[in-house]
Amino acid sequence: MEEEPARPAAPAAPTTPEAPQPAADPEPPPVDEAAPDAGAAPDAPDAGAAPDAAAGGSRRRGRTTLLIAAAAAVLGLVAGTCTGVLVQADREPTKLPPLSQAALAPSTGKAPKPLPADQDRRVRTDGDLRELLLKKPRGAREIEWLDGVDGWMDLATYVGNFGNPSEQFSEYVHDDFRRAAVTRWRTGATRTVEIRLIQFHQEEVLSALEGSDTGRHWAGWGREDDTDRWPVPGTGDGEVFVHNRPESVDGSPPLYSAEAHAWRGDIEMEIWVADTERIGKDQIMDLARRQMERL
Repeated sequence: MEEEPARPAAPAAPTTPEAPQPAADPEPPPVDEAAPDAGAAPDAPDAGAAPDAAAGGSRRRGRTTLLIAAAAAVLGLVAGTCTGVLVQADREPTKLPPLSQAALAPSTGKAPKPLPADQDRRVRTDGDLRELLLKKPRGAREIEWLDGVDGWMDLATYVGNFGNPSEQFSEYVHDDFRRAAVTRWRTGATRTVEIRLIQFHQEEVLSALEGSDTGRHWAGWGREDDTDRWPVPGTGDGEVFVHNRPESVDGSPPLYSAEAHAWRGDIEMEIWVADTERIGKDQIMDLARRQMERL
């Protein structure tokens, strides 16, 4: 970019030779070479225009300096890139590994034997879930009105035990309910025992853990003053609850109750005991401990 092309014509204003001159005009004052603006008219030597002209010249010099610096930087980058390309061009090319690889020789050793069913928990829990339920004790009687079919409970039957079955149905579908097995018996004149094993697919959520936490929450909710609770050894957060005040359900005679909630792997365990007499801690704890050992 050419800088200030009009600056050489600024010292004197042109005169017309044909016009008579009555007297010689005084010589205009000298003008600083750096002050006049390129855009100022050559016949306007006003002193008031000098500051604007000086300011304009200073701005143009600043822009020019920036342009020169930017051009130098670009040239430096281009030169560096060219140098790198030239250096790389002189080197030997790096050889790439072949796309095809030799086949690995199979192992000649023996494969490890699969775990027996009594040691492989997955084999047990993926089999007949009813086989993991506690067996009916000697002398106990089966209950004909047991919910479910042949020891199984489908989801609709299971959530029918809750206060809001439709809402619970949606929640258990979301939690990947898989299946539920149940057993129930009567001992003595009035004591009933029910054990449920609820299994989940459990691909994304620890549904068995969440179900056990929910059961423990409701077991003690609103009944803290008349409920005793103890942890089940070897289960982490499993607990048993003994309710010391009898309650009546749907107009039936008042009954004492106890319950247990625990989980292992993808299976949630629930135990419910009811009787006209108070249920001891050792009785519900023994059921919970033996059932968890089978899992």
